[in-house]
Amino acid sequence: MPAPEPTANSAARNGPAAYRPHLPAGQWRSYVILFKGNKNYLRFWLAGVVSQMGNWFNYIAVFVLLNEMVGSGAAVSWFLIAKYLPTAILAPAAGVVADRFSRKAIMIFCDVGRIFVVLGFLLVRDAELIWLVFVLALIQETLWSFYDPARRASVPNVCRPEELHLANALSGATWSVMLAAGAALGGLVTAAWGWQTAIVLDALTFAVSAALLASVVLPHVARKKTGKNTWRDFTGLNDLTAGIRYLAGHRQVAALLMVKCGWAISGGLLVMLAIFGEQVFQTGGQGGGSGILYSMRGIGAAIGPILAWRLLGERNRDMYRSIGLAFFMGCLSYIAFSLSPTLAWAALFVLLGHIGGSVQWVFSTTLLQKAVEDQYRGRVFATEMALVTMILSISTYLTGAALDRGVDPRDVTMVLALLFLVPGVLWTIHAKQRLKAAGES
Repeated sequence: MPAPEPTANSAARNGPAAYRPHLPAGQWRSYVILFKGNKNYLRFWLAGVVSQMGNWFNYIAVFVLLNEMVGSGAAVSWFLIAKYLPTAILAPAAGVVADRFSRKAIMIFCDVGRIFVVLGFLLVRDAELIWLVFVLALIQETLWSFYDPARRASVPNVCRPEELHLANALSGATWSVMLAAGAALGGLVTAAWGWQTAIVLDALTFAVSAALLASVVLPHVARKKTGKNTWRDFTGLNDLTAGIRYLAGHRQVAALLMVKCGWAISGGLLVMLAIFGEQVFQTGGQGGGSGILYSMRGIGAAIGPILAWRLLGERNRDMYRSIGLAFFMGCLSYIAFSLSPTLAWAALFVLLGHIGGSVQWVFSTTLLQKAVEDQYRGRVFATEMALVTMILSISTYLTGAALDRGVDPRDVTMVLALLFLVPGVLWTIHAKQRLKAAGES
């Protein structure tokens, strides 16, 4: 399906409506041109940067809080479960909301709400109130579950079609840099001034994000009424049903929706980074080995899409082929990781593996934004995230269960790596058939 045409509001959002010459995503100069030429997107992007920075501050602060109050690994597990549940359960409703109401208003409401939720962690003074941590985490992630599909569905509304590649490459790189920098700064602040200071700074990041979003021009296009409203309209059930029908009738979109799910099947590999860093290689540090491996994950995710666009091309057919190659790259990289004799070799293979993983993530997002009409975009992205969260949770649980039963970590990693072959083969077949039908093979 061709990319959507610029709307009547594109000039108001982005300045002159004339088509901008192609900006190669593999060249750094293109991003400078994007920021200079689209100030509206720059503010939108900065809001995401600040918000993500705060998220990592929050994670580190809460981990320290739990350690101080109860010192239990089970408490950390329940905290993570509280983070997973809302997205899996509420994503369909979040998608309906993102397509029905102003996405700008949704994002600002969620940011403001998270200010008060995050400050609520300061009320936890002793172990008797530890239950409040899980309740607050649940509420915070509920707000994020509505924020995320609204934000991702808004990207084509603040960018011209020819800027989507750059915007999605930036999104992937931003997440990766914030993973490394945000967690590191959160750790430093927590160590120097306590977890309470990190919590306050986290709340401030949401306030800054809301202020930046308020300055973004993101018009809400009201849907035309088609007759008398029924209870199904008021509850959003008709919207949800329409979204399901849309996916059933658009095989290309449904297939793109499953790319990240294919990665999530092997999502237990994220558990293995910590196991290898702190147990297999016996580094003896407090998070030193796993910190190195997670940093390499972030670096790989940051450079992957930009490198792939530069080497393999930026056309739709190039991205289709690159996704298939990325699955096989992840498979080979993590097979090599499972056999690594030292931490240094393992770090190299993590870097390569997550170059592939980020290519899958960013390219599938870009293709979805091009293929899906604005009125369905929120529901599609919300459905995608719900599926990814559920599959990732299952993979993580089964990985932990295998380790608890005494299965060798290297064997667990080998199995997870080989699982990449299943979505890789299926995607390659699908991409070949689609490109052949379109006369692009």
